[in-house]
Amino acid sequence: MLAVTAGGCGRLATPPDDGRVSVVTTTGILADLARQVGGELVDVESLVPEGGDPHSHEPTLRDVRDIVYADAAFSNYLMLEEQNLIRALDANLPEDVPNVPLAERAARYAAEIIPLVENVNLDTIWLGLRVRGTGAELGATRSSEVRLAATGLDGPGELVGYLTETFGEPAVFFDSSDGFDAGDGYADDTATLPPDAHTHMSWAFTEPGIYRLDMTAQAVPTPQDRPVPLGETTITFAVGVDPHTVPGMDGATVLDAGHADIAVDLDGAEPAGGLYLYADPEGGRHAHQEVHSPTETVIEVPNKAITEVPGDPRFRMLGRAGEEIHQLPQAVLGRHVHGEIDPHLWQNVRNAMAYVKIIRDTLTEIDPENAATYRANAAHYLEELEDLDTYVAATIAEIPASRRYLVTTHDAFGYLGEAYGLDIAGFVTPNPATEPSMAERRRLGEAIDNLSVPAVFLEPNLRSRSSTLTQIAEERGVAICPIYGDAFDEEVTSYVAMMRANADSLRDCLG
Repeated sequence: MLAVTAGGCGRLATPPDDGRVSVVTTTGILADLARQVGGELVDVESLVPEGGDPHSHEPTLRDVRDIVYADAAFSNYLMLEEQNLIRALDANLPEDVPNVPLAERAARYAAEIIPLVENVNLDTIWLGLRVRGTGAELGATRSSEVRLAATGLDGPGELVGYLTETFGEPAVFFDSSDGFDAGDGYADDTATLPPDAHTHMSWAFTEPGIYRLDMTAQAVPTPQDRPVPLGETTITFAVGVDPHTVPGMDGATVLDAGHADIAVDLDGAEPAGGLYLYADPEGGRHAHQEVHSPTETVIEVPNKAITEVPGDPRFRMLGRAGEEIHQLPQAVLGRHVHGEIDPHLWQNVRNAMAYVKIIRDTLTEIDPENAATYRANAAHYLEELEDLDTYVAATIAEIPASRRYLVTTHDAFGYLGEAYGLDIAGFVTPNPATEPSMAERRRLGEAIDNLSVPAVFLEPNLRSRSSTLTQIAEERGVAICPIYGDAFDEEVTSYVAMMRANADSLRDCLG
């Protein structure tokens, strides 16, 4: 984490003071909203560069300088942004400066909040990692971290637990091939999550057989605190063998479908705060969550999970290209750490209006002499957003109801669908850097065929990595159209332009 002070780092040059209020935002979308309210009275800097991915942007020294000298900071949060960016913001922003998570405050301004619904469209179980609870009694905040470490493995081959980030770069959490080093606290085999968060990942096994993975969990409320032990356990995988005949586990529950997590409870609600399995066999809305003891549970990795190591050299940790492995896939594209609420509120224009009101009130509080200007700017922009909301609704309404299906790679459009009557039929694509399997191609093709989808939609900054969706669409003569989610580009540089472009693209390609 970058944590410095203006006086303690000679490389942090003091920016010139031109009398304007200095504002930092995490994303370009939030920066545009802040500029509309602040006008010429405010200097706004976005920490995530244009076209960048807020889910994976790592803070730079320039980001820290902007934070240190800011008069106000606006993030989206609800775990949208990369955790290191949030830590840099919280560690370096002066204590008396407003640090505003817009999505988390938006409900007070009549924003509509919806749960994050995950589409488990897989032939195998979808296994992730989860931290439940806030850890308030431990002194934890949104900048705190929980460390889930692999400490040992018994099995016939190697295990690699990793995720593939939005632009195809693998991030390895656990890798048994080089052992587990207790001397450095298992640093090379540790996944780090914020409180009350969840992450997707892939689990690869080099040989069939029974694997037993030892894991521990610790909480670190602040960088100055010693880690607080949260528990340890052993997770059992049956890879390519009968999960009902694992030695010593007669009558064990077998998890073979839906969504499950290796979970730890920060608040100690589930069992004694230790590690356990938190599963939803149906997948989706977390309506049927079950708690399972790892000592009485087997996770099945069936033979239909066999795949090949991709040719991309970045995936050599899995073996040589073309070799067979068993793999439980990540399922959702990108570094996708999140909580229970969908963080992409701005895809509903009325939620963006709530963001604008929060920004207006924050600027008015820190610069009361110009309050009238901020209120006038906000009022004018809110009128423009009222017109935008009407335009988006009317434009999407031109699409026949039978054709309002959105198929895309990024689970960022739930609010768009909820607000404007779109059915999010988005197929959960595989990792962008891996070759699509026959099963994945078949499922996507069937989804497009069954719904008679005339077009699929890709975010411009992800298009080159969305190989499966692109290939299947081209084979079927289905159009590939743009849609903007988290970032602008050189053609679309404002929130109003982005939402108009999305509405036009949907109408033109589906209607």
